[in-house]
Amino acid sequence: MQVVRTVVLNPRRLMFCVLLAGFATVAGCHKPVAAPPTPKPPEVEVAQPLTRVVTDYEEYTGRLAPVKVVELRARVSGYLDEVQFTDGADISANAPLFRIDKRPFAAAYDESEATVQQMEARLERTRRQEDRLAKLAEKKVTTIEDLEQSKFDRLEADGTLKAARAARDLAKLNLEFTEITAPFAGRISRRLVDPGNLIKADETPLATLVSLDPIYAYFDVDERTVLQVQRLIGEGKMQSARDKAIEVELSLADETEFTLKGRVNFVDNQVSATTGTLRLRAEIDNPRKLLTPGMFIRVKVPVGLSREAVLVKEEALGSDQGQRFVYVLNDKDEVQYRRIKTGRLSGNLRVVNDGLTSGDRVIVNGLQRVRPGIKVTPKLIPTSENTAQQTEEIVTPSVLVTPVRPNTGLSSVREATR
Repeated sequence: MQVVRTVVLNPRRLMFCVLLAGFATVAGCHKPVAAPPTPKPPEVEVAQPLTRVVTDYEEYTGRLAPVKVVELRARVSGYLDEVQFTDGADISANAPLFRIDKRPFAAAYDESEATVQQMEARLERTRRQEDRLAKLAEKKVTTIEDLEQSKFDRLEADGTLKAARAARDLAKLNLEFTEITAPFAGRISRRLVDPGNLIKADETPLATLVSLDPIYAYFDVDERTVLQVQRLIGEGKMQSARDKAIEVELSLADETEFTLKGRVNFVDNQVSATTGTLRLRAEIDNPRKLLTPGMFIRVKVPVGLSREAVLVKEEALGSDQGQRFVYVLNDKDEVQYRRIKTGRLSGNLRVVNDGLTSGDRVIVNGLQRVRPGIKVTPKLIPTSENTAQQTEEIVTPSVLVTPVRPNTGLSSVREATR
């Protein structure tokens, strides 16, 4: 008798066998896949660095101050008769400004003049009397005592006349002091006293007068720049302000370019212990009266001699953990990573102190599509002439120091504390 055996498969094993058979069927029917096409090298824009003669600058803020300023006061007491100017007007030197009632002073002058005439007549009388007594004394007609008395009378009359003349001169001065004039040309403030008020000599302020042309700009230089300039002077790389005039450039609050020029004519003799800055002063010509004392101003100060430098566009620079770098191309158009040392910025151009030459090709656009070692398709672009012209002056955006009051000292570019 034949025995029939029944095999019961595990459901999991059965499912595995079915899937395995299906994969084998699909694999047998699938065609081989072709290799993907080689990607085209990315296209980037490259530019060659510029070589220009540049001068390093530091930029500071300051305030304008007048070269001359005076608070007008009367030198004699009296009642104010007339104000002879318009408030806030520009006036010339010796222009009449105020007039005090001069009648009491005119009377005092006339009285002193009359006294002088009296003393002159008295002196003439005593001189003639002395001459007569001298002749009589020769003839033994008068005594020596009378002659000596006449001589003393003449000397007394002479001294009295000198005192009378001095009193007359003082009366004349007081009369002249009733007319208050401008000691120099400039712009006057509003009047502080109206006609009819009593003016006390040397006490009552009348107005303030400031000069406008030229005008001073006071600004403060930080201690690090002071030390840097001192070292440059010591190394002979920069001249002292005492030996050569230091020119600076200035711009006003509504300007982006430095359109004004000035000359540093004063450097303070010590660094402020409070602010750690050294005060400098520049003199600016102001023939159009555009500048007014108290205005805010930016000052660009040279801190070294002119030198030749390599410059690249700012957008070509990258940063790697605080280190600046650029991507350059070799002769095979392969990207190379290169660290550089940067300097000042002017417009969109950055000075490169080390790491680049004028013959390098620097990637300026497309940095995000490249990495070191890959090959690229370069497109050379020129640097515009306008950008090139901006490189003659390189400004360091240093810490701006808020100046103290503008009427204290100021300084020249570090003629420096020498």
